[in-house]
Amino acid sequence: MDHVLSTHLFQKHRLSTALLDRILAAGIPAVEIFVNRQHLDYLNKAQINELASWFRDAKLQLWALHSPMYSDDQNGRSGPNATIAINEPVKNKRVVMVDEVKRALEIAEQIPCRYLVQHLGVPYEEFDERRVDAAFSSLEELNSFARQRGVEILLENIPNGFSNASKLNYFTEVTHLSNGYCFDSGHAQLYAHSTHGHIDSEFELMRPRIRSSHLHDNNGVEDTHRFPFLHSGGTIDWRRMLELFRACPGQFPLNLELKESDDFPQPLDSIRTVFEKLEQA
Repeated sequence: MDHVLSTHLFQKHRLSTALLDRILAAGIPAVEIFVNRQHLDYLNKAQINELASWFRDAKLQLWALHSPMYSDDQNGRSGPNATIAINEPVKNKRVVMVDEVKRALEIAEQIPCRYLVQHLGVPYEEFDERRVDAAFSSLEELNSFARQRGVEILLENIPNGFSNASKLNYFTEVTHLSNGYCFDSGHAQLYAHSTHGHIDSEFELMRPRIRSSHLHDNNGVEDTHRFPFLHSGGTIDWRRMLELFRACPGQFPLNLELKESDDFPQPLDSIRTVFEKLEQA
């Protein structure tokens, strides 16, 4: 299966051409760029232009962008108004948030990519029917904006009341939206563990619409984005997970979305090991 690395691993650092050179030199053919302003500032034209020039001449593919979760450059620490939630029911607030996602989508005008991965709401919020209508309004507008730039918006399963597999299916059924999904293994495991279910069920419910993936492990309780196989305390059966993936040939790549860890001071070397083990599994 194709390999992709999310730059979520390096989100605390500015995304530079030197970092992209290192990723390419590690034998990784494609990236998903995690768009937060301390990493990739979508309002900084100089940074976008520099990266666009590099991608034009490089063999590294931009597979996807991950939609920004905060509008500030401090990962939301500047206050609650920095949080971006496209299911915000108050229209004037929602319009501002949708505009932030549009600014991120404009990156694709200079660095073409296939997908934008989008959250419905924020982690751990409860389901609210009013927010379904708000998310529908946002996505209608964003889908049109994305299509004009050759991008499809994928909805990711995250740990909240809107985004487990059955709720994503409910949302797309009642809104008649055709958005594909990004299957997140770690988030699916958290939901399965909290409901005494199984990650297989989450995958099967999402399977027809899965177009991309986020692969990481955890202890079943905390969203820690651990390295599969290498971190101790992981709870996902990766052999079984890969069996499910291989039943969908060519549908989506193996995309690692990991968190920086002191356990792996040379993370790109560890990434190569993880990909090798995933293929062996």
